[in-house]
Amino acid sequence: VFCFSDPRTDPWLLVHSPLPVTFLFASYLFVVALGPFYMRQRKPLKLRGLLIAYNLAMMTLSSYMFYEFLVTSVLANYSYLCQPVDYSRSELGMRMARVCWWFFFSKVIELLDTVFFILRKKQEQVTFLHVYHHGTMLFNWWSGVKYVPGGQAFFIGMLNSFVHIFMYGYYALASLGPQMHRYLWWKRYLTIMQLCQFVAIAVHSSYNLFTECPFPDGFNIAVFLYILSLIALFLHFYYRTYTRGKQ
Repeated sequence: VFCFSDPRTDPWLLVHSPLPVTFLFASYLFVVALGPFYMRQRKPLKLRGLLIAYNLAMMTLSSYMFYEFLVTSVLANYSYLCQPVDYSRSELGMRMARVCWWFFFSKVIELLDTVFFILRKKQEQVTFLHVYHHGTMLFNWWSGVKYVPGGQAFFIGMLNSFVHIFMYGYYALASLGPQMHRYLWWKRYLTIMQLCQFVAIAVHSSYNLFTECPFPDGFNIAVFLYILSLIALFLHFYYRTYTRGKQ
């Protein structure tokens, strides 16, 4: 059962109506579809300084969000097995809601990942997995912030923020140039870390489907099914990149 929208987060940027995120998503698909045509007769942009600044900023934001999720959940004595949303306006309840909003907003900023790939004519990076993941996370976390900003959802945000510290760290090093490539041998382990994250989220969200917990089952079911799709896509990516690629 889905609950009513949270009056605490409703007035916050992009939360009240689904129209702004729908417009953002439509604009994103427009750029994905027409960007390569726009760049076809143009030289790829380097964007080195911008990419270094962007990736370091995203690494910093991910570190901040991970810290907030972890510290707030510890101070509020959150359960990893069953945690309903604290809908109060208590200091900790509002702190958790705020970091959930920042996590949602980080998914808006991350759409730039795709724009930078297109401007640099790295079209091979703009895969179905890439577009699907970026686009769907936007709607998933809009729903999370509008209806359940906290509770069980904190675990997903905390884990994903932790992984993104390393992911944007990797991108920051890669954007320094070819001389850094010998230090990027750990890309495979980054993919393994992402897969472990998805498995942990699948276990976490499915546990409450078999127990009594006052967190909406609808969200746990949606998260579980979505995570299964990501596990399948990332396993396919891992096989294609590291197993078949080696052969």
